[in-house]
Amino acid sequence: MSAASCLLTEDQFLCSICLDVFTHPVTTPCGHNFCKACITDHWDVNVPPNCPNCKEGFNTRPELRVNTFISEMAAQFRLSAQQKASSSSSEQQAAQPGEVPCDVCTGTKVKALKSCLVCLVSYCEAHLEPHLTMSGLKRHQLMDPVEKLEARMCTKHDKLLELFCKTDQMCVCMLCTVLDHKNHDVVPLREEYEGKKAELGKTEAEVQQMIQKRRLKIQEIKHSVKLSEEQADTEVEEGVLVFSALKESVERSQVELMDTIKEKQRKTQKEAEGFIKELEQEISELKKRSTEVEQLSRSQDHLHLLESFRTLNTAPPTKDWTGVRVSPPSYNGAVVRAVNQLEEKLSKQMKKLLEEKLSKQMKKLLEEKLKRVQQSAVDVTLDPDTAHPRLILSDDGKQVRHGDVKKNLPDNPERFNFCFVVLGKQSLSSGRFYYEVQVKGKTDWDLGVVRKSINRKRFSSLSPQNGYWVICLRNQYVYKAFADHPVCFSLGSRPEKVGVFVDYEEGLVSFLDVDAAALIYSFTSCCFTEKLYPYFSPFINNNGKNSAPLIISPVSKTNISFSIQ
Repeated sequence: MSAASCLLTEDQFLCSICLDVFTHPVTTPCGHNFCKACITDHWDVNVPPNCPNCKEGFNTRPELRVNTFISEMAAQFRLSAQQKASSSSSEQQAAQPGEVPCDVCTGTKVKALKSCLVCLVSYCEAHLEPHLTMSGLKRHQLMDPVEKLEARMCTKHDKLLELFCKTDQMCVCMLCTVLDHKNHDVVPLREEYEGKKAELGKTEAEVQQMIQKRRLKIQEIKHSVKLSEEQADTEVEEGVLVFSALKESVERSQVELMDTIKEKQRKTQKEAEGFIKELEQEISELKKRSTEVEQLSRSQDHLHLLESFRTLNTAPPTKDWTGVRVSPPSYNGAVVRAVNQLEEKLSKQMKKLLEEKLSKQMKKLLEEKLKRVQQSAVDVTLDPDTAHPRLILSDDGKQVRHGDVKKNLPDNPERFNFCFVVLGKQSLSSGRFYYEVQVKGKTDWDLGVVRKSINRKRFSSLSPQNGYWVICLRNQYVYKAFADHPVCFSLGSRPEKVGVFVDYEEGLVSFLDVDAAALIYSFTSCCFTEKLYPYFSPFINNNGKNSAPLIISPVSKTNISFSIQ
C-alpha cells in the first residue's frame, strides 16, 4: 500500500471542494471522488444534484458509499506525511523565547517559518511544505510568523480582518463593511498599511532632523564656551597688565579679580555642561525612537504596524531649545573697579587701556549688529523696465553704470526719464529687507529705498516727505543724507561696500559700511504706507572719472550664528 501511494501525486489525495486530504472518500457515478461530508453538503444546496467537477447532473440523488481503496490510500498518505514532518521537526531546534512556535508540531515545538491567514495556523519548515506544493493550499495567504492569529479574526463575525475603516480608524472584516461600517471609507488593509508605513518613514526623517538640530546646538554651546574662555583669557591678561605695576599693596585685589573672572567662567562651563548633558540624553531617546520606528517600518505585519503606529508617530517629549543660549559672562567694570582703588600715578595708563577696550567692544557690537541684519538678506536684481535710457544694466541684473548714449526705450509708466535711476525688482511691504552694494571706485552715487508711488517723470526733492530715503556721495568725499533737511557728514574712511537695511514695522532705514562694520546713517521713526523698492543711481560718469558700476553683491553669511528651531 505504501509503495502504491508513493506513485501518486499529492494533488490526487485532495478533495476538490475542501482542498484537504480525503476524509471518508466517496465516488460519484461520473467517477470523481470527494469527501462524503463535502459532496453531501454540496447536494443539499444544489438541486437537482450534479458533479462539482464535470457538472454532470443526476435525476435522483445517488446513494454513496465510502471508497475503501481510496480511503486507505489517503490514510496511508496522511500517516506518511505526519511521520515525515515529525522526523524533520526532530532534527530542528526548538523555538527560542520570543520566537513563534509551529502549531502543528506535537513534540518539540520548532520555530515557525510562516503563518497562514486562511488556516490561522503557524507552520515550521516541514509542516509548511503542503502550502508550498499543493495547488489548493498555494492560494492561501502566508506571512512572516506571528503569535495570536485568532486576534486577526473579527470577534463579532469570525471573519478575517482584511480591511481598514478610515472613518473609525480600525481594522474590519467583509461583513463589518455591510453591517456596522456601512457607507464608511473602507480600504484594503494593505493599502492603509502602505500609507501608514510612508508616514512612519516621514516620522523617522523628522526624528533624525531633530537629532541633527540638537547636535548643532551642542556645537553652538561648545563654541560659546570657547568664546567665553577666550574672553576670560583676555580679561586675565588685562588684569595682569594693570596690577603688575603695583607691588604687595595690590596683590590682594589682583587675586580677587582673577577669582571673579574664573568663577564666572566656571559657572558658564557648568551651565554649558548641563545643557550638553540634556541634549545628549534627548539624542539617546530620539535614537531609541528612531530604531523603534525603523523596525516598525520594516514590519510586514499589517495589524501590528497599525496598532503601534499611533504611539510611535507621536513625537517623543523633548525640550524646546529655541531660546537656549550660553552667553559669555560680562566682565565689564571688573578691571575698572579694581583700578579705581589704585594710586593716581596709574590713572593715565588705566584711561588708555579702557579706551582701547571700549573701542574693541564697540567694534564687536557693530559686527554682531551687521550679522543680525544680514540674516534679512534678499537677492535683489535690477528692474530694466524702470531704468533711465542712459543707464547700462548687466545681463544678470546685478550691475548698473551711466552711459553716454541714450537708448531708444519705450516710455512706460515705470521708467525714470528725468533722473539717472533704476529700481530693484523686489519690494517690501512688511518685515525686514537687506542688501549690499559695491561702490568701490566711484566718486558719486545714490542709494536707498523709495515708495512705489514716487513721480518718475519729473524731478522732486529726495526727501522722506516725497517718498525717498536716500543717501549719496558727491565729489568723492562729501556724504549727504536727504532727510527733511539735508544732512552732510564725513566718514573716517570711504566705504567700498554699503549695506542697506530696512525694518518696515520699526520705520527704520540704515546704511552700513560693511567692511568696517560701522553705521553710516539711519532714518528713524519713518512712516511707511506703501511698498518700498531698492533705489540705485550710479550718477553721471563725469568723463570716465565715475565710470565704475554700482554692483549688487551677494551677502556673505558665513559668520552668522545658527539657531535651533
